[in-house]
Formats: sequence, C-alpha cells, structure tokens
Amino acid sequence: MASFTERMVPVLVLWLAVCLAETWAVDRGNFKTCDQSAFCKRQRALKPGESPYRALLETMELTNTRLTLQLINDNNKVRLLLELYRLQGNITRVKINELKPLKPRYEVPDVLIREPPTEPLSLLSQDENGVVLSLGSESQRVIISARPFRLDIMEGSDVLMSLNSRGLLTFEHLRMRKDTFSYKVTSTVASTTKEEEEKVEDGMWEETFKSHSDSKPNGPSAISLDFSLPGVEHVYGIPEHADTLRLKTTENGDPYRLYNLDVFQYELYNPMALYGAVPVMLAHNTQRTTGIFWLNAAETWVDISSNTAGKTVFGKMLDYVQGSSETPQTDVRWISESGIIDVFLMLGPTPKDVFSQYASLTGTQSFPPLASLGYHQCRWNYNDQEDVQSVDAGFDEHDIPYDFIWLDIEHTDGKRYFTWDPHKFATPKEMLQGLMDKKRKLVAIVDPHIKVDSNYKIHNEIRSKGFYIKNKDGGDYEGWCWPGSASYPDFFRADMRAWWASMFAYDQYEGSMENMYTWNDMNEPSVFNGPEVTMHKDTVHGAWEHRDVHNLYGFYVQMATAEGLIQRSGGIERPFVLTRAFFAGSQRYGAVWTGDNAAEWDHLKISIPMCLSLGLVGISFCGADVGGFFKSPSTELLVRWYQTGAYQPFFRAHAHLDTPRREPWLFGPENTALIREAVRQRYTLLPYWYQQFYHAHRTGEPIMRPLIQLFRKGRHVLKLSVPLMFFNSAAGRDLLVHPVTEEGARGVTAYLPGKDTVWFDIHTFQKHNGAQNLYIPVTMSSIPVFQRGGSIIPRKVRVRRSSTCMEHDPYTLYVALNLQRTAEGELYIDDGHTFNYEKKEFIHRRLSFAKNILSSVNLAPDAQFTTRSWIERVVILGASKPSKVTLQTADGQDSQLEFDFDASMSVLTLRKPGMNAGADWTVMLQ
Repeated sequence: MASFTERMVPVLVLWLAVCLAETWAVDRGNFKTCDQSAFCKRQRALKPGESPYRALLETMELTNTRLTLQLINDNNKVRLLLELYRLQGNITRVKINELKPLKPRYEVPDVLIREPPTEPLSLLSQDENGVVLSLGSESQRVIISARPFRLDIMEGSDVLMSLNSRGLLTFEHLRMRKDTFSYKVTSTVASTTKEEEEKVEDGMWEETFKSHSDSKPNGPSAISLDFSLPGVEHVYGIPEHADTLRLKTTENGDPYRLYNLDVFQYELYNPMALYGAVPVMLAHNTQRTTGIFWLNAAETWVDISSNTAGKTVFGKMLDYVQGSSETPQTDVRWISESGIIDVFLMLGPTPKDVFSQYASLTGTQSFPPLASLGYHQCRWNYNDQEDVQSVDAGFDEHDIPYDFIWLDIEHTDGKRYFTWDPHKFATPKEMLQGLMDKKRKLVAIVDPHIKVDSNYKIHNEIRSKGFYIKNKDGGDYEGWCWPGSASYPDFFRADMRAWWASMFAYDQYEGSMENMYTWNDMNEPSVFNGPEVTMHKDTVHGAWEHRDVHNLYGFYVQMATAEGLIQRSGGIERPFVLTRAFFAGSQRYGAVWTGDNAAEWDHLKISIPMCLSLGLVGISFCGADVGGFFKSPSTELLVRWYQTGAYQPFFRAHAHLDTPRREPWLFGPENTALIREAVRQRYTLLPYWYQQFYHAHRTGEPIMRPLIQLFRKGRHVLKLSVPLMFFNSAAGRDLLVHPVTEEGARGVTAYLPGKDTVWFDIHTFQKHNGAQNLYIPVTMSSIPVFQRGGSIIPRKVRVRRSSTCMEHDPYTLYVALNLQRTAEGELYIDDGHTFNYEKKEFIHRRLSFAKNILSSVNLAPDAQFTTRSWIERVVILGASKPSKVTLQTADGQDSQLEFDFDASMSVLTLRKPGMNAGADWTVMLQ
C-alpha cells in the first residue's frame, strides 16, 4: 500500500498546478535577467573598444582545407587557437578554443548532419599587419587583421560581415581556483589590487539565485564574440521568443536569451527565454541575405544594436532628403556561458541560399505523415475511453473532419509514462481500434521525468542501468514534476537513447498500436523545484556539466522518441512526434508548438511571427494552441483562432485542465458552422500543404514564409511590411494569408506585394494588382487568402471525416494566370505514411499553363507509383472564353471537354476531364 507521502504527491502537484493556473501570468521573479546571470552581467559590462586579442601571424598554418592561427590575450597571455574553414555552398566556419585548456571544453555533437565538406582556401597576400585569403571567387575574401585581431569577409569593395570589429571577443580560460593549494598566481593577476581581484571573482566560482546555489566547480568559462553587419537594418531569427518577427535592439534592456525554460504563461514582446533555442540569426536587406549560426548549447544571450535604432520614419526621410551618407549597420554580440566559439557564417546571397546553407549543416524538416497535417483535437485531459469515444462521435455528428485526438498526462497510471490508467483507460487497444476503424489516430504524451517508484518498471530499468542524470555528488538527480519526485534520463548517452527508443516497441509499450503517436512535453527539462523551473547547472552528464549541454536536452528526447516510433515499424513508417523544447536540428525529428499561450487576442497575433521565426531557422512544422491554453476564449476569438490556425503548418486545439470544454460544436450552431468551414478549408488544401512539406524536406525552405523572403527586392515590403508581419504570411510561395486577428474587426488592410504581380481572392476569385495596400471588408466568416497569379494549386474539395478517407479522392486544379497569362505548379503524391518515397515510390508532376495549353509532365521519370485519384475539375482564374477545349492524353486520344465561363470574373471551369492524376496529359484552349 502506498505511504501517506506517496498518496499526497499527486495532490500536491495538482494543487501547485491549480495555484499557478489561477495566477494566469508568468512570475518574472522565477527567471533571471542578465544582471542576475553572473556571466552575462560580467560580459555585458565590457564595452566596445580596443580588443586585447592579437593574432600571432607567425603561427599561421594553411593547408588545402583550413587555416589555423594562434591568438593571444595581451592582458593575461592566454593563447587561443583560431581555425577557419571554407565550406561548400558559400559558408565560412570559424572556431576558437583555448590552445591548451586545463580540460576539454564542450563541442556540440549530433546537431550537424555530417562533418561539413570543405573547399580549398588560398593565400592572396600577407604582411606584418595581416593576411588576405580567397574564398573561391576572385571577389570574395577573408581579411585577418593582426593588431587587434579582427576578421572581415568582403565581396568586392563591400564588407559583408566583420568579427571582433568592436573588440568584444572574450574567452574566459579554464583555471584552478585561486584558494586551492595548487593555484599558481600569474604575474598579471599578482599585479592587480585586492579590489580588482574581488571584482574578478564575483559570481565566477559560485552563484546563487533565489534559494538555489550553483557550485561552478570549473569556474568561469564564458565566451563572447561580436559581429558587425554593414548595410543591414533588419535581423531575424534566434527563436524562441514571443516577440515581433524583426528583432529589436537591446541596448535599453536585456539581451535576447536562449535558454530552454518552462515559462508558465509567457509574456509577449520581450526577450525572455522560452521553451526552445535555435542560435541562428538572419540579416537581410534588398541586396543580400546572410546568416550566423552560433553552435553552442549553453545558456546564451544575444545583444543587438543599430545605428538607425530610435530614428523615426520622419528622421529616416530627412536623412534621405539631406543625402545622409551614413550606412546602416547592425551589430550583434553573442555571449555563452561555456563551450567554444564555433560559428558558421552563411553568406547567401539570397534567402533561398541561406536556407539551403543552413539545411546542409543541420538537415531539413522531416517529412511527416500526411495525416499529421490535418486537424488535431486535444485538451488536458480527456477523462476516459468513453470521453474519447464521445468526442470522436461528436466530430462525425457535426460533420467536422479531424485526424488525431490527444491524451495528456492524466491518461497514465499515476503519471507513470508508457502506462495507462487501469480504470479510465482499461482497454486502450479497443479505443485505438475504434479510431482506426474510422481511419483516425491518437497521440499520447510521454514526458522525460520518470516517477521515482520501485514498483515502476521504467524507473527500475533506468536506475539499474545507471541511465539517470547525476547530481554533483554522483547520485541520481531528483526533482519535482508531475509525478512528484522524479529522476531524469540522461539522453546525452547513446545507449540511453537506444533503450528509450526500444520502449516504444509494441511488446514493450502495452496498449499501443500503429495508429498511436507521441508528444514530448516538459523536456526543457522542467523541474518544478529547480532553479528557473529547470535542472541545476552543476548536475553531471558523464564528463560534462548540465550547463554545457542544457539547450540540447529536448533535442535528444525528441530524437530518441522519433527513433522509437520508426523502429517499432521495422523502419517502414514515418513518425510523428511533437516537442516543446528544441534546438538547431530539431526539425529532423518532428513538430513543435509555441507552448502555454493564453486565450487573448495578442496571443493569437503573436503566434504568426513566432512560427515565421521558427520557419526561418529550419523548423517549419510549427503551430500554436488554437483557442489558447490558459483562460477561456470568447466565441469570436475562438473562431478567429481556428481561421488562423487552419493556415499554419501544425493545426491543433488545446486547453488547460481548468478551462471549460471547448469542442468545436459547443458554441452554438452559427459558430460551429464557422469553425467547420475553417477546418474544411484546411482539408481541401491538404494536397498543397503536403507538397510544401515535401519541398521543405528536399530544400530546407520554410513553408510559412514572411513576405520579405518572397519579395526581398521591394523596399516597401522590407520597410513598411515589418509591422504587418503579425498578420501577413505566405503559405509556400503561392498563397498569401491575412487572418483577422483584431477583436470586432470590420475590415483589414493587407499589403499585396509585387509590382508586376496579380493576386486572386481564393473565395470570390476577384483579381487584385500587387504593390498595393488593399482594404478588405470582413465578416465573421472571412479568412482573407489570396492566390498568386502565375501559380497552380491542387485541392481536394470532397472533404471527408479524415485525411486518410480522402486518399483516393479526385483533385481540382486552381490555375491563377499572371499578367503574361502563364502559370505553373506541382502535384506530389505518395502513400502518405511510409519512407517508401525514399525508394522513389511517388508521383511528382509539373503543371504548367502557357499559350493556352495546360499540361502535366513527369518530374521524376525514374520514380514508380500509381494512384487511383483523378482530375475532376480545372478552374482557371483570369481566363478568356475559349470556343472549345480539347483534352489530349498520353495515348494520343483527343476528347472535347465541357466548360463554363463566368465573364464577370473571367473564370473558366473545365468539368470532369477525368484524367488520372499521375498521367501525362494536355488541355488545349482554342
């Protein structure tokens, strides 16, 4: 029988959750500012000026693949080793480490998909002041200046990027603690005053935050480097932050923080850390896009300053009128607590090039099962099997499609993951089979905090294998989370990850079936009684402290879980895993969401730049909790959130335990109809969404894209669309979406980019010219969406109860003509769930319209796949009326097609052409 303490644990944890929920706001006091983070405060106190670092040119060694060069700090005589590589694809890599560290410093493994291939470096010139190296092309070169050390990348006469131009390179070398007997005082330290010594020691060897102490056995180890970006006013990326798409300057506040944390109902428009951290920044102007990838997994802060910050629009206009010659410049400084400097400079020059460069380093978005692009219904928690069955039936009764229903932590036996509540979910396979019969699926949560319970198989196995993270004294680390006292598996161990993956096998995870997938939550990791609600930094992962690796924990949890889902099917089925915590490279393993948001209009708005920002750094499969996790949305907000979520890559409704139920049919028939229509729009566009994911998987390009990416040459887009980034986004390159995110809105103003571009309202087929701000009257049913002229988008308009039920349904092609009366698009089809596409089992066709001929051509003649789907309708927008329409199939057969023409809208509809979607065919308008 459980002890009184054991029985009280769930009650206490639930009480804590309820109390936190009742506050409905983040407690800022739980999380550090830069001033409260000793290394950040220490580094930020250093001001720009002359760098103490000097390049020792006589130590330079240049091989065909790399340059090495020693740097010396003239203040303390510590030497560093600089390594410079020219990588394939217009990338330059710079590594800086101690020349002779007391012990190895952490270098991030597993994030890069391979050791990046190099290209030859060549020496152009050298003197006592520095060296000049060629980066392949005659115009692109690296200049290394010796005193002080500085590195410039140039193209022609333009400086693309400078490193240490502000003299903020810092490398806190590992050292013995001075109050130990083995500490040897250097001449530099000996000459300092006692006051200076005390200042140097402040927070270096021990740090306290609230009631938590960080022992820091290795002492100070922070690193810092500044980057100058001439000609750049706009920088983006470094998610996750609940902030605008364009990053703000940080001179008058805290830097942006990258440190994965469980932030309870986060605040908006500030640089606080959230659940994930991707240390990638993009710099953009009308001429060029570049990127900086700072490969470091420790707590990191990013300072941004600009010489145009604070200038009003009038001030910038005045500069223009007066002919001001000041070149815009953005300066960025990265500060990390430990590790080494390992930075990849992605030199573009286009956004597409930068996406490709980053993908070549960390991989592309995983190609998900098609069903995971449908609608997901979730809440904390569905009570029991009967509740799941009732909700499932409710979707059928109200004719709303969905693919996945989700179970949160209450489905388990006392928060013991990989188990089921024996009373509420006594026969999980029966429940799963009921869903499978309707071609639907289920997601169950599996968190990485493991209940300390000697009667729990998972705990016993991890403990017996020594797989738990250790505390600083060598014992298993314990903290509090949902189960009460919990320990945390050390996912940094490959053998631990392999064991974890094996637990998803059908004979290990009792009650699981092939239509059950996984949700990894709380994997920052969340520790309720830990510093900043996370793990102590002086816990130990083998040879490394947690401070070295913290931001990688969620990355490894999702990696191991995805591998488990793949292995259980014998490597055949694609996994679906949702994670809350993430890092660079997490895109390879599944989806993310924006965490514990609130049912507020501002949280609806912020979901757009948050997902756009993630897409820019490779993580395309992003969404937000529809309706808001905390609080209860008004019916207007709920409807608007469904309309917005339907056009974001991951589409899931979720709600807190203490909120009223909010299944889509609980708000009256009128609102049910509005939600139904939004969800159905998602399902009609699933062929397009799936095609976009395939493209992202192949190229690394984002799916949900800001207008600056698509129309980067337009100064109007670059400058004036920045505030519109809350509203404007483009799904792929052919749909522009301007969801309604203002309460009580009667109209919205959308910027339609492209001087020589036309846009068609996908609902009314009304044509609009680009390069204009368009006012759009809206009602509660309005979702302003525009198709770009020059595109062809496939849809399936026969919406059924789930995506799998629509597998063999026919396609309708929407052909939007541009000013040249041409258009093109693609159609991608495979089985929707296996890795067989890697064996060339798919259909990939190019659709094109030119000279009044619409054709379908095979883009992958070496691929083999068949489909039962056909083309049942073609809708041509911006068309002229033909006298006749002829279909010619691959076997040479000609037939006349029926058509309708709406002269008032210039819309031509071809009815029942009937050709197979995987075949060659031509339609001629005469």
